Amino acid sequence: MLLLFSVFALSILAGYAFGGRLSRFESTRVRLWWLALIGLVLQELPIDDHGAAMALLMISYVALVVFAAANIRSAGFALLLVGLALNWFVIAVNWGMPVSGNALTRSGQGEVLQLLENEGGVKHHLATSEDDFLFLADVIPVGGPLAQVVSAGDILVYAGIGWYVVATMRGPRNAREEDGP
Repeated sequence: MLLLFSVFALSILAGYAFGGRLSRFESTRVRLWWLALIGLVLQELPIDDHGAAMALLMISYVALVVFAAANIRSAGFALLLVGLALNWFVIAVNWGMPVSGNALTRSGQGEVLQLLENEGGVKHHLATSEDDFLFLADVIPVGGPLAQVVSAGDILVYAGIGWYVVATMRGPRNAREEDGP
């Protein structure tokens, strides 16, 4: 979640850098926004049973994909939809998100690697040669204070969020022209 909040914060800063205003969100209508909330909450529920956790994860992706599809005409939502679909696909095919041990080490998450090696994971598991479509799995290390491993789908989701925030803050072209230099 820290990475998601960081994406929002950086997007808002970029929006301001490009002459945008946060107040432009007041006039924006996001369809089925509550599905995004439900989808995110379902992903964060602390469930110890693998079957139940996977069922909730699949349901969460249904909610998120429907939310993104409902807003497809808004800036960034096409990227968001493709990213969510890629993550959903790799999770469904592998019955959980495979995570690269090398990427965990490179991102500074040795303790997560040890946990996955010793106890396994409920929604994530250490990637093996048995997993399919590993190039879509969590294989991209993000170091520094964020210390995360992300997937290609995650990158598209974050790019879509960033695009949406910046575009919304900038407003429609005719509104920017009315504002003047």
